[in-house]
Amino acid sequence: MSGYDAASPVLETVLASLDDSKAENIIPIDIQGKSALADHMVIASGRSHRHVAAVADHLLKALKDAGRGSARVEGLSTADWVLIDAGDVIVHVFRPEIREFYNLEKMWQAPDLEEETVH
Repeated sequence: MSGYDAASPVLETVLASLDDSKAENIIPIDIQGKSALADHMVIASGRSHRHVAAVADHLLKALKDAGRGSARVEGLSTADWVLIDAGDVIVHVFRPEIREFYNLEKMWQAPDLEEETVH
């Protein structure tokens, strides 16, 4: 994925794997200071249940091969929405209609309410 400065090795591994497995609409979000859960969140889509499962499996193998151990995984059995917790990076892989319904990127990219000024 060109155009995004992947500051962490885990994020670089995630982005390369998603790109390699032809995940669609890959959006990395810096959540440092917004959440104690992780430093980055990555949201991506697969074209179907099978593609979502394949993208997730490919990513899990890439993380293990990169020495990142076994990431925690939720949702792989249904492959509508697979969440992979890789420590500093949380990855969500959705089928397009599920992604549109939950719209996580909008929630996490919203401006901080404290920074808004009321006139």
